[in-house]
Amino acid sequence: MAKESIQEIIEALKGGELVAIPTETVYGLAANALDPEAVGKIFEVKGRPLIDPLIVHVYDMEQVEAVAKDIPEVLHKLGEAFWPGPLTVVLKKREVVPDIVTAGKGTVAVRMPSHPVFRNILKEAGIPLAAPSANPFGYLSPTKAEHVKETLGAKVKHIVDGGACDFGVESTILDLSEPEKPKILRPGPITGEEIEGIIGIKPEAVEHVKLEGEAQDAPGLLESHYQPHARVYLMDSAGGIDASKEGFATVLLKRPEGEKESDTFWLSEDGDLREVAKNLFSLLHLLDKKGYKAIYIEKPANEGIGIAINNRLKKAQFKG
Repeated sequence: MAKESIQEIIEALKGGELVAIPTETVYGLAANALDPEAVGKIFEVKGRPLIDPLIVHVYDMEQVEAVAKDIPEVLHKLGEAFWPGPLTVVLKKREVVPDIVTAGKGTVAVRMPSHPVFRNILKEAGIPLAAPSANPFGYLSPTKAEHVKETLGAKVKHIVDGGACDFGVESTILDLSEPEKPKILRPGPITGEEIEGIIGIKPEAVEHVKLEGEAQDAPGLLESHYQPHARVYLMDSAGGIDASKEGFATVLLKRPEGEKESDTFWLSEDGDLREVAKNLFSLLHLLDKKGYKAIYIEKPANEGIGIAINNRLKKAQFKG
């Protein structure tokens, strides 16, 4: 927790200031979602293009209904199953939501986070909070308060330390603007199979990427994103990489047997993909600090949460 009290944090938010707050996914850079001037500071501090919409975080269904309209019945089923939690839904927006939040589109992305610190702030503040990841645009998402301090500390006065994030990758984004045709715009901790199990419809996984200058349907859809300073290369298996090359690091899904090379790292002791997701950005932050020129990362199987991990890896991959 930051040295400031919850009340001081709330007063800062109501006064139009930015606050970095932990969520169960990654740390968010929060502002009053109904204050366009405050929201504008998010784009300025992050260097985020205005075509990239923000997620509006709410405390309860009453706040959902305050920012979204024509709410489909299916959302109540999803909410009972996954909220509070790492699921974002795209709904038709109410006029009260400023266009800067939604990139001028008629829809708004809404999430009810589960992190107790964020929930307490939402409850006590009584306002929805727009909060993209608290990092420079395009760089690795922060999963610890120290990541925020290292990248945005000079620009963000208020950083709430709530420990390491539980999931480590951003929320699943489900488009419900046409509820009979649900679409996963961004894979995340809540899988398509889990969503289908609740609503009885298999959501379409949308892979398209809009042009750089067009308003995006949801955050995180641009081709290059989540990138460290080092060049990232992906590999299908743990073999075939000469880890002895100077300035190269190898990242494996699980701890290797026997002796390891000094520049070999792993994301899980036993290859648990939930643990891999939780540790991914944190390890990449560490390798950037160590000054590696290139990072070779083993890809998981493209199933379950492995789909979300591969989505982040593909966007982090060196495009040169």
